[in-house]
Amino acid sequence: MAKIVAGIATSHVPAIGVAMDKGNTATPYWEPLFRGYGPAREWLAKLKPDAAIIVFNDHASAFSLQLIPTFTIGVAERFPIADEGFGPRPVPEVRGYPDLAWHLAESLILDEFDMTIANEMPVDHGLTVPLSVTCGQPAQWPFPVIPLCVNVVQYPPPTGMRCFKLGRAIRRIVGEFAGDARVVIYGTGGMSHQLQGERAGLINRKFDTDFMDGLTRDPAALTRITHTEYMREAGSEGVEMVMWHVMRGALEDDVTEVYRHYHVPASNTAAGLIILENGSGA
Repeated sequence: MAKIVAGIATSHVPAIGVAMDKGNTATPYWEPLFRGYGPAREWLAKLKPDAAIIVFNDHASAFSLQLIPTFTIGVAERFPIADEGFGPRPVPEVRGYPDLAWHLAESLILDEFDMTIANEMPVDHGLTVPLSVTCGQPAQWPFPVIPLCVNVVQYPPPTGMRCFKLGRAIRRIVGEFAGDARVVIYGTGGMSHQLQGERAGLINRKFDTDFMDGLTRDPAALTRITHTEYMREAGSEGVEMVMWHVMRGALEDDVTEVYRHYHVPASNTAAGLIILENGSGA
């Protein structure tokens, strides 16, 4: 039977992808960030998952203010790389996993989660940068991906608790899948950052660190953080961290923190990465 074996949470800063695409990762500005990604790539290559669920948000590539689904699941066989204004990133097309994706879509809807089903969907840096962060620059991504898109752009986004409950449902439903698949789940976005207004450039290292600590020690407390608190403490774009709750909800209650990396700045953003495996490790 299928099983979610681990979770990864990582920022999806677009400039991280640009640095890789242009070969700038060894420059003084970027080298400390990318040096910290090495252990995560080694861990993932050793794990060799059969598939990944990547929770991300669209940046006006697949959707717009005319159509704003709260939760969208991609069920296609292929997901093209979106053109975000400068042409598509020079990365491999994303392979889907329709059998598991449809199983998730049908079961989640019957479990009273109102999922939007995407038979076609371009994927932008929200999904491709996390793949680049954890997989490097392969000729083909090492596993198929189920994209799960969350609205964190237009108010109201889902609460952290709703995202956590979605993760809980995903864990159960993946376990009911007949295929033998070891699945990793990504939560992406954040960490603290604000891209506009008087507080542009805001970074809150304490909030970010406490948030990563809480993923292991007390995820239930994190689910009580309100939208207002995210905006006040982590900036207007810090609300993206609700997507990390989907990842955490999909894991067991007891987890082991395998690795974390935190770096400031990454294009006016606090870039965080954390890896959690099921089980306390005792």
